[in-house]
Amino acid sequence: MALVAGVDSSTQSVKVVIRDAETGELLREARGTHPDATEVDPRLWWRELSSALDGFLDGVVGLSVAGQQHGMVALDAAGEPVRDALLWNDTRSARDAEDLVAELGGPQAWADAVGSVPLAAFTVSKVRWMARNEPENAARTHRILLPHDYLTWKLAGTPAGAATDRGDASGTGYWSPAENAYRFDLLELALGRVVDLPVVAAPHEHVGTIVGTDIVLGPGTGDNMSAALALDLLPGDVVVSLGTSGTAFAVSETPSSDASGLVAGFADARGRFLPLVCTLNAARVLTSTASMLGLDMDDFARAALSAPPGADGLVLLPYFDGERTPNLPDARGTLHGITRHNLTPAHIARASIEGMLCGLADAVDALVDVGVTPRRVLLIGGAAANPAVAQVAATLFAVPVLVPTPGEYVADGAARQAAWVVSGSAEPPAWRGPLTDAVEFAPTPHAGIRENYADARTRMHSDGTA
Repeated sequence: MALVAGVDSSTQSVKVVIRDAETGELLREARGTHPDATEVDPRLWWRELSSALDGFLDGVVGLSVAGQQHGMVALDAAGEPVRDALLWNDTRSARDAEDLVAELGGPQAWADAVGSVPLAAFTVSKVRWMARNEPENAARTHRILLPHDYLTWKLAGTPAGAATDRGDASGTGYWSPAENAYRFDLLELALGRVVDLPVVAAPHEHVGTIVGTDIVLGPGTGDNMSAALALDLLPGDVVVSLGTSGTAFAVSETPSSDASGLVAGFADARGRFLPLVCTLNAARVLTSTASMLGLDMDDFARAALSAPPGADGLVLLPYFDGERTPNLPDARGTLHGITRHNLTPAHIARASIEGMLCGLADAVDALVDVGVTPRRVLLIGGAAANPAVAQVAATLFAVPVLVPTPGEYVADGAARQAAWVVSGSAEPPAWRGPLTDAVEFAPTPHAGIRENYADARTRMHSDGTA
């Protein structure tokens, strides 16, 4: 039996799955923990991955790494980090994103160039931040990698060149999905010069072997692209992912270009495209609220479902860590519509779930505006396992809501890519996917929930204050 490994190196942890290359059967799993921070020494990721893989790869013939998007790993000529990696959720580069947008000629110029308008999360904005604030580090930078690129490069024994894929490269802000090429002029605009970047491999291209072994390395990809590969998305499938961040995305046969900046025009991990909207605040909105209320997550769910849809007018704007969509990096969460009647733990619990999901319902609307026609919404990520979340989601979407079989979709997608690379086939292997036994919730839209949320949002000033 040939085995493949898939790695999910996320903001908070590393997860590894071992699956049968032909059938996709899950055989074993391992994991490690990452620091809870917005900048991290990438060598800590490598340490955790090395520990997780130690003695774990018996029988494995292929491995791919999927990772958090956008992070900036700046390396010197010796291959050592010049500073801690800046992660996607580090918003200090918000001003730099604004400057870059203006310098190229505005949002439309960026949308035309790379399909996306840079925000603080994008790698190109972080590169500019380093150039502006840490010129000595910028001068020492010889190579810039994404988090998943760095781990693939380390697994291969730090060869002269590094590799990435279309999906993750499309989140840098200096690679064009439509042109399938780097825009070195945009990297130079950010850094003041061009440095070494990884080769962008084909979706199922063999990019090396793990040093000291015959285990084949796939190019890897970004976390959202890997989840899409695991779910084997079809046109009309819209994924709403509820992890540390929230994302809404769908596959497309054509590249998107949204000058509003709401939709990022990414590529996927199969040679297609992946228009995506991202919010900074998702699962941690619920865990923070439950902690404040002194409830475990089961009691939190029961409390939320005991309150009526719309929480009797109580609205939570869930901008706990600032926000990316809408672009309010300095915003903070606010509670609107408080009355003596609705200021209860149950109403607050319900409002927190509705607030998290209303932001993502707005994200799905933005996908519709660039040509996506939803036929169903797939809820994935840690918060999707909460028994109240899908029921609340059904009140907000006009299409069926499906909760796939729980799994490590990002790691599973990486494993499927590894099997694809090993097989040499034109298409990924046909594994039994997590949608086979998905639980479906019929749409039960309630008037007023999204309208109240939109009204609260419009009351927020552009500086993020109520």
